[in-house]
This record gives sequence, C-alpha cells and structure tokens, in this order.
Amino acid sequence: MKYGDIEVQRDGFVALLEIQRPPNNFFDVDLINDMADALDELDADVNMRAYVLCAQGKHFCAGANFGDPARNAARPVSFRDGVNPLYAAAVRLFSAKKPIVAAVQGAAVGGGFGLAVMADFRVACPEARFTSNFVKLGFHPGFGLTHTLPKIIGQQKANLLFLTGRRIDGETARDWGLADILTDQANLRSEAVRLASEIAENAPLAVQSVRATLRQGLAEEIKTATDWENVEQRRLQQTEDHKEGVRAVAERRPGNFVGR
Repeated sequence: MKYGDIEVQRDGFVALLEIQRPPNNFFDVDLINDMADALDELDADVNMRAYVLCAQGKHFCAGANFGDPARNAARPVSFRDGVNPLYAAAVRLFSAKKPIVAAVQGAAVGGGFGLAVMADFRVACPEARFTSNFVKLGFHPGFGLTHTLPKIIGQQKANLLFLTGRRIDGETARDWGLADILTDQANLRSEAVRLASEIAENAPLAVQSVRATLRQGLAEEIKTATDWENVEQRRLQQTEDHKEGVRAVAERRPGNFVGR
C-alpha cells in the first residue's frame, strides 16, 4: 500500500514502512502526515503488532532540505495560530499505539535524527551517522529532539551533540545506548524485522498496554517541546547567522557567524 512516498508492506504481524525519497529521504509536512496516516490505519488493524521504519537509498533521513530554493523562498513561514504543521504531524507519529523499530542505514540528520528517535528502538550499522547539526545552521533543534534525546542518551551527551553539532557513527550510537542493535549494512533490515517479530510474537494487548505505560504522556510532552522549538526556530530564521549557516552547510565549510 502507498501513502504518498511511504510504502507499506505486511509480513505476518509486522508492517514495514519504507520512505521512498532516495538518496537523502528529505522530509516535509506531506511525508510526515502520510507516515502518520499509515500508522493510524495499521494501529486499527488487529493483525498488525509491530512496525519497522526504514528508507530507500543511502541515508535514513536527512531531515528538511534547507538547500531547496523553493523552501528558502517561502521563508519566513506564517503558521495558522502559530502552529507549525510539520510539528503537528510529528505529534501524530508519537501518538502511534504499537512498537516501532527504526532501521538506520546511513545519515539521520536534524529532524531525521528526531524521526529515528521517535521510534521505540533503533537498529544501526557502523555506517550510520546521527547528528543534531542545527547550531551549524544557525538554528534551534526541532522535532521534539530537545525532549527525546536526553531521555535516551542522558542530558550531558545530548548537550554535547546539540551544542557542537558533531555527528556520531553507529558504533558510538550503540555504546551510548542510542542504537539497540548494531549489525552490518547488508543485514540491517532483516535484524530490524527480527526485533519487531520478537515483539510481535507476544500477547498484543499486553505489549500495547506496557508500551502505553512506558510512553505515557509522551505525545503531549512532544507537543509542548515542539511548540517551544517552533518559537525559537521562527525567531532564528530571521537572523543573518541562519542564512549563513544554510550556505555554509551546503558548501561543506565552517560558518562565518556574526551573532545577528
């Protein structure tokens, strides 16, 4: 089944949701809403018990495409009642009722990192790259990362990633507890399916109940986090540093920031 650029395949009790925007799998509000629509329908299917979120191409998800001229021409964005439709869609993802395993084969950048962290588990390979590079863009982290990432790797390591913009590989992600399983690239998806299947062989109502307890209030917390992230992102969008950061990242060089 297709939901825009999201394809869903069912394998027993497990559903695979594949992002099909290779090689970088940049997201936008349509892609995230399509993913949420797919999860809503799968949640309503009693035969589906766990999901694998994966992607075509070289990278898992490179976040938003700041180098897209159409996107840049549209800034500054005016949102109805101050609500960012992308983050409203993100809250829908965090409201999904069944376990999600992300298979991260390459870069998970910015909001794409947030998408990987939205999942309950991450299976990665040594070639995986996780980066919250927002400060290199003169920007504020988004997609709820300021709330979710410290819960997984601890506040201090999250501080390190947020304030340096550095990236870590799959082995470091495993050592830090960000990746639950590390495998080679060729077996990445099969290992993710194996984990989802291990979950799916258990009593589904019990699994969903335990997960709901463990993630109690998470969607509401993500809304609070993204509401604030959106305020700061919109403020920083107007700065010279953000424009320079977008140019610098596109040109693969350090930014020449001026603090305004």
